[in-house]
Amino acid sequence: MDLIDKAKNFVTEKIANMEKPEASITDVDLKKIGLGGLTFHAKVAVKNPYSVPIPIMEIDYVLKSASRVIASGRIPDPGNIKANDSTMLDVPVQVPHSVLLSLVKDVGGDWDLDYTLELGLIIDLPVIGNFTIPLSYSGEYKLPTLSDLWKGTGKEEEEKEETEKVREI
Repeated sequence: MDLIDKAKNFVTEKIANMEKPEASITDVDLKKIGLGGLTFHAKVAVKNPYSVPIPIMEIDYVLKSASRVIASGRIPDPGNIKANDSTMLDVPVQVPHSVLLSLVKDVGGDWDLDYTLELGLIIDLPVIGNFTIPLSYSGEYKLPTLSDLWKGTGKEEEEKEETEKVREI
């Protein structure tokens, strides 16, 4: 084994054992229902073990339901991961109304939408270059029924009761 091969093996071994950033999807919420469709927001916690900030090059996402892709996209240059700290990222996922209509089969009788969100967090590590952290999150979103929409969430009633109690005092 010559000197170049020894150097390659040394560098490869050091890089393989080097601590790397970690990430996890902590939550996915429906944030907005609008004319363009639904907007889900995924909360992603990213831990940086290094003493320097790490740039996030881009975030790729795919939202699936009933084994079909209902939304996909790329968020370019979403910022940096703080040095020696955790950073919380908010990843918006836009789903058009036209796609939702095709999911009626999945909704069925239980009136919920099962989904899987796949993210690829692409970061630029010093010396190594671009590194992708693959993430996946599966969940279920309970759709409101027509009666729920007419009744409201119940918060208004609770606030009204609390207001009446304060007036009595």
